[in-house]
Amino acid sequence: MSELVEIRWHGRGGQGSKTASLLLGKVASDLGLNVQAFPEYGPERMGAPVLAFNRISEGKMTLHCQIENPQIVVVLDATLLEVVDVTENMTPGGKVLVNTSRNPQKVREELGLEPGQVFTVDANKISQEEIGSVFPNTPMLGALVKVGKVLPLDDFREMIRDEFASKFSNKPEIVEGNLNSVDRAIQEVQGE
Repeated sequence: MSELVEIRWHGRGGQGSKTASLLLGKVASDLGLNVQAFPEYGPERMGAPVLAFNRISEGKMTLHCQIENPQIVVVLDATLLEVVDVTENMTPGGKVLVNTSRNPQKVREELGLEPGQVFTVDANKISQEEIGSVFPNTPMLGALVKVGKVLPLDDFREMIRDEFASKFSNKPEIVEGNLNSVDRAIQEVQGE
C-alpha cells in the first residue's frame, strides 16, 4: 500500500464501530504504517447512528480533518442503509462492505453502485456462533482487510491475535472466538 486509504465506519452505538476503527489503527501502526483513527460523536446513546474513521498510509500524512471522500465504507448495521446515505461523497469506484445476510447484488442495486463495489458478510451470525454474542465489529475487521486490502492478511491476523491475547489474557476462549470470527468473515465475505 503506497497511497493514503480513507475508511468511514457506519454503525449504531454499542456495535463497536469506534472500537473496530481504533483496533484497525493500532494494528496498522504496529505494522509500521502511519495511522489516524477517530470517532465522530453526536448524542451518545445506545442504538443511535455513529461514525468512526481511519486513515492509513505508508507515507507521511498531512491531513488532520474529517474524512470527506472515503475509498472504503463499512456498515455494521444494514438498517442504516434505509436512514443514512452511506455512499455520500465516496470516491468513484469506492467499496462498501455491509454486515447483512443479503446478497451483495441486491444491496448494490439498492445503493445504485457498479459491480465490484459492494461486499456483504453476515457478521452478526458469525459473531453469535463464534463469540456467543452479537459483536459485528470483529468479523467486519477481517472482511475489511480482505476486501479493502488495507493490510497484509497474514500480518493482520498475527497482530490481531496479539491484541486479543493482551486484552483478554485470562479468557482464552474469547481470544479464540474472536479469531475464529475474523477467519470466518475472511472466508465468507461475498462480492460480485
